[in-house]
Amino acid sequence: MRIFSGIQPTGEKHLGNLIGGFRQYAATQEQGDAFFCIVDLHSITTDYEPADLHARALDLYAMLVATGLDPERSTVFAQSHVTAHAEAAWLLSAVTSYGQLGRMTQFKEKADRRDFVSSGLFTYPVLMAGDILLYQADIVPIGDDQRQHLELARDVAERFNGRFGDTFVVPRGVYPEVGARIMDLQEPTRKMSTTGGTPQGTIGLLDTPDVIRKKLRSAVTDSGREVHRADDKPGVSNLIDILSVASGRPPAEIEAHYGDGGYGQFKQDVGEAVVELLAPVQERYAELRADEGELLRLLAYGAEKAQAASTPTLARMYETMGFVRL
Repeated sequence: MRIFSGIQPTGEKHLGNLIGGFRQYAATQEQGDAFFCIVDLHSITTDYEPADLHARALDLYAMLVATGLDPERSTVFAQSHVTAHAEAAWLLSAVTSYGQLGRMTQFKEKADRRDFVSSGLFTYPVLMAGDILLYQADIVPIGDDQRQHLELARDVAERFNGRFGDTFVVPRGVYPEVGARIMDLQEPTRKMSTTGGTPQGTIGLLDTPDVIRKKLRSAVTDSGREVHRADDKPGVSNLIDILSVASGRPPAEIEAHYGDGGYGQFKQDVGEAVVELLAPVQERYAELRADEGELLRLLAYGAEKAQAASTPTLARMYETMGFVRL
């Protein structure tokens, strides 16, 4: 079985990334031939600083390994190191409709907040489709916020196969049962994010224990004293999901334990569980980031493996579309 997922090297990585993505990566790499991509080409679709992109890509590689990926067991690489990604995106644009791209929720949300909207932001989902389809992925472990993009990739694969002959596996998404979307601690109706969230409501994976505890103590809750998940209690529901993942306890068990005893002890316990969850991640990250030469060696190793895996699919795309090949 083939597995693929990717993540942008933009913004400080946070608890939502760990719960919605990284922990799935480590688990799914045991299930088959796994490819995990630092999608740095996606990162240039909005304003960015070149030096920051360089540093963030290395930071992200170190974080992926620190949260459980094994470069020997999985192929971990940067998108820009494998030219097949850009080529596949252009070829797939021939079977992606303008209307489909215009309906992408993330594009509309991001475009509304900017004076300048790059064409790359609009065609971003086509590049993402190429990322996935190049590796003939059977499953894509992914956060809930990327569900619409994955559905487009599936549509593109089916349209390409129908027009040019069977070329791609049509992938399916794998979403975490709990914690699929971790929300901002201060504004729990929107997802946790270092770019679109609040600083106090976002737990960075490198935050110190004291900072983590403080952010969770000040997390917005809801009226009443009952600790239970409900549509009208988004703050408490979010904290229950976080504690469930950090402690390994089912949400129902957490609700039964705290009942209507109020939020004070509950939030304190969430803070301690998150501190304990992140401690080994922070230690391993620091070790890896201290040796940039080794990180570059590992990235080159991953790029070599990814290039070899993607070349047959790209060659098949050119062949079936009718291009003259030398």
